[in-house]
Amino acid sequence: MKKIINTTNAPAPIGPYNQAVLARDTLYISGQIPLNPQTNKLITGDIKKETEQSMENLKAILIEAGMTFENVVKSTIFLSDMNQFANVNEVYGSYFDADTAPARETVEVANLPKFVNVEISMIAVK
Repeated sequence: MKKIINTTNAPAPIGPYNQAVLARDTLYISGQIPLNPQTNKLITGDIKKETEQSMENLKAILIEAGMTFENVVKSTIFLSDMNQFANVNEVYGSYFDADTAPARETVEVANLPKFVNVEISMIAVK
């Protein structure tokens, strides 16, 4: 059994997918980019602000599913430029307690949807 999770507090999907899928106690959150759900505008020009918007989108989806960042067990960060790792890591890290932070990988990619600089996906468990 799976339950589809969607909220207007995060950007609507731009393709044939949902914001998240809850399968039993595990929530699979689709990659979130720095798209402001209220204005439908991309946040660009400052990787820290871009990362913050992506994390806020993830937070909204977690809340809709009755979870928080404490429930996150795995994250994947996609970057267009690994030279921005420290800036992204600073913002990302502010959402977690270092002692209980999830597993994670960060990879550099050639392009991301809408040619953004960062995309983050997560897996959370109740």
